[in-house]
Amino acid sequence: MGSKRDKQKQAWNEKKITKADSSKDKDTVPYDTDEIIDEAELILQGSVDEVKYALRYWHPYDLAVVYRHVNLSQRSRLLEVLEVGQLTEMIRELNPDLQLESFQMLGRNRAAEVLNRMDNDDLADMMAAVSVEEKEFLLSLMEREESDTVRRLMTYEPETAGGLMTNRYVWFYERYTVREAVEKVKAFAEMTKNVHYLYVVNEQKRLVGTLTYRELVLAPETDTIQSLMNEKVISVTVDTDQEEVARLFEQYDFLSMPVVDPDDKLLGIVTVDDVIDVLREEAHEDINKLSATDKTIDFRTNPFIAARRRLPWLIMLLFLGLVSGSIISRFEGTLQQVVALTFFMPMIAGMTGNTGTQSLAVVIRGLASEHLDKGTVTRLLWRELFVGLIIGTVCGTAVALVAGIWQGSLALGLVVGCSLFLTVIIGTMAGTAIPILLYKLNADPAVASGPLITTLNDIFSLTVYFGTATLFLSYLI
Repeated sequence: MGSKRDKQKQAWNEKKITKADSSKDKDTVPYDTDEIIDEAELILQGSVDEVKYALRYWHPYDLAVVYRHVNLSQRSRLLEVLEVGQLTEMIRELNPDLQLESFQMLGRNRAAEVLNRMDNDDLADMMAAVSVEEKEFLLSLMEREESDTVRRLMTYEPETAGGLMTNRYVWFYERYTVREAVEKVKAFAEMTKNVHYLYVVNEQKRLVGTLTYRELVLAPETDTIQSLMNEKVISVTVDTDQEEVARLFEQYDFLSMPVVDPDDKLLGIVTVDDVIDVLREEAHEDINKLSATDKTIDFRTNPFIAARRRLPWLIMLLFLGLVSGSIISRFEGTLQQVVALTFFMPMIAGMTGNTGTQSLAVVIRGLASEHLDKGTVTRLLWRELFVGLIIGTVCGTAVALVAGIWQGSLALGLVVGCSLFLTVIIGTMAGTAIPILLYKLNADPAVASGPLITTLNDIFSLTVYFGTATLFLSYLI
């Protein structure tokens, strides 16, 4: 007679063989979303023991993908069979609405167990997204100390270090010996996975040093933590902006960073997984601003809501576009005398907008990783000026030859080529200077969006084009 585990394994392998024969899939854990869901639906048809055995090594992210896509009864089955640790990690990967649903389905005792094991910064994010009644219900299930921590985290601004930090970390007094410190790490190992860096405080709970887990386990047991710790501590305060936190992680390759109050008392840590979320969030926000859309618009946004959020930008650009029309009307006489000028209007305006948008993208990307001082700004402006001169010369010469041969007019070719040369330089400098100016005024430079730069450059380019043509009108007629 085989053991119970052997029977579970045999039953699961038979199910996998059946699936492989029918679909010819490889006998490996799938990473395609559809394959993950198909695999999970097959697994969930088994007994409780079979499901537990089959899912024992599944990654929490994959389990969260399954939870999002299966029906309510299958969700309930998934919540029933997962071990508490695995269940906690899966719920962490869900959005607040599904997190709340899962806690409601778990029952009071099991929900309380999961809540007490979750990172408190994740709980604070979830609590901020649910109603007051739901928040108070969930907090009432938690241990008093844990719920108080979550309430305190919710008082910090969401896009600051205080809003990102967790209290799940290991700290020692500087007077501890290595032996005492190792014992504390063992005691805290169940509570936290953040043991890459260990934090040292004095008797007043002020942060005085750090050391790595490797340094701790390799040191003699009788050494004191004070003799091992690194006293050069890089930390942030609770009100440090999350973008500045992300920049420090990038510069120093941290896995976690301590958060302190104005008196240097250790309050929590920010971990690299939260910083990755920040970088993704900030990148999405800047991309949306560059395209003049709202950062809250995604694939699931209602079309009426999406339209309402886009309209303010578009209405502003609409009226700016009317300025371009008024410029053309002012040069109506020039156009009537040289109709061929209209052939090159789209090209002049388009090239100016394109070069401006390229420069804007370069500046926005640079601002995310560079410190902007006077020397950097000067070098950037000169560099972009030379770039504009090179591009303007090449494109202006090419279009002058094309226009002159096409229309049989050397004067027209020179007007179009010179106009393009000047407008490319103007577009490049506008795309560089406008975001820098906004940055210096403590405004978000990403609001100098692509459509805005393009519209402004249309105005500049048409003014230069028709102004140049009018100046040399006698040669064009």
